[in-house]
Amino acid sequence: MIWESYRRGFITYLKLEKSLSQHSVDAYEHDLNKLTAYLEENNIALQPTAITLEHLQDFIKWLNTSNLNARSQSRIISGIRAFYKYLLMENLIQKDPTHLLKMPRLGRKLPEYLTVNEIERMLAAIDLSKPEGERNKAIIETLYGCGLRVSELLGLKISCIYFNEGFIKVTGKGNKERLVPFSGKAINQVKVYLHEIRSHLEIKKGNEDFLFLNRRGTKLTRMMIFIIIKDLALAAGIQKTVSPHTLRHSFATHLVDGGADLRAVQEMLGHVSITTTEIYAHLDSAFIRQNILDHHPLYKKDYDL
Repeated sequence: MIWESYRRGFITYLKLEKSLSQHSVDAYEHDLNKLTAYLEENNIALQPTAITLEHLQDFIKWLNTSNLNARSQSRIISGIRAFYKYLLMENLIQKDPTHLLKMPRLGRKLPEYLTVNEIERMLAAIDLSKPEGERNKAIIETLYGCGLRVSELLGLKISCIYFNEGFIKVTGKGNKERLVPFSGKAINQVKVYLHEIRSHLEIKKGNEDFLFLNRRGTKLTRMMIFIIIKDLALAAGIQKTVSPHTLRHSFATHLVDGGADLRAVQEMLGHVSITTTEIYAHLDSAFIRQNILDHHPLYKKDYDL
């Protein structure tokens, strides 16, 4: 296809210059594939450099006919914008057709999170009689205790754990490093896993420093972490949709609810902007509002005038 060389250049740029993870690169490529699918479906045989604002507006109308919600559409448009910024930066175009492109109106989405009791139930559901039990408990303690992204957990190295100081060094988005406090409970569980389980594994070359390994001695995959979390939530009788990111949201929510400073939470989460962290300040007020609606007599359906 006539877009292929531009696509390859964009992907190389994302990997080498932006230092994005493969997961993020795949997401951008998916966004670009949506645009090329629209062009092919409508027999529009134009190079990226010939696409105009009108074409992109028609593309948004096409997206509206699908079952994609506003947030998913917004994500796709953001990917297309990034592609055209790349073309502009490389002097492949003189004018960015996405400049005046309007994004779908989004409501503020409050992230799903677990209560402390629900997290304790997940930990209690772990079968510690199995070798992977101690590892899985260490994974939950680290995800929830440090608020890590799943990619950060998978990349966590033993050499980046400062047991005596109570910190871990985390490599986040864009290869940015940050120090995150490591709780005594999480440290103790990681030590149990290291000494009783991991030390007996036959570790494959190149995986010696990664903390969490599978039974074959290689680094865990994203999918494996998702399966571990999902199975534990199911075993704990939790009805919510739970993923590794749910534990990150829970970490932040419980900190803010406990009175932690937003700037400190921002640093621990590795957010570039404080506005990303501010959403957690709204969770508690949303919870209070729902309790008022549920329990105040004025709002009850059976309120008798």
